[in-house]
Amino acid sequence: MSKIRPPELEERLETGESLYVLDIRPRKTHQRDGIDGSQNIPVYDDLRRGDDAEFRQSLSKVPKGKTVVTVCKAGIVAKKATAVLEEKGYDAVTLSGGMRGWNGYQNGSIGYRLSSLLRRLVP
Repeated sequence: MSKIRPPELEERLETGESLYVLDIRPRKTHQRDGIDGSQNIPVYDDLRRGDDAEFRQSLSKVPKGKTVVTVCKAGIVAKKATAVLEEKGYDAVTLSGGMRGWNGYQNGSIGYRLSSLLRRLVP
């Protein structure tokens, strides 16, 4: 299963690459704190419990001709969405660190910088 780190996602969005950013968090959370241009299918709680039925029923909303970047709070539950998408033939990746990672990267937080350094030092 593939991941995309926040700096790479930002670069690809800035260059206008055809990506579909899919935020699976609850609707209010997405509205309050979502990546610009991201789409929302609020199935976080279902996927966290292991129930992917509603997500599978919503796949007609997700375009197949684009790379789908799944986003959740910390990147863990989004992996489940990515797995379903890959199973159904989508080109899908998970945003590493989820919105915590994205916000940490955007804000230049020390926590994000330290975790990035550790990822480079420990393969």
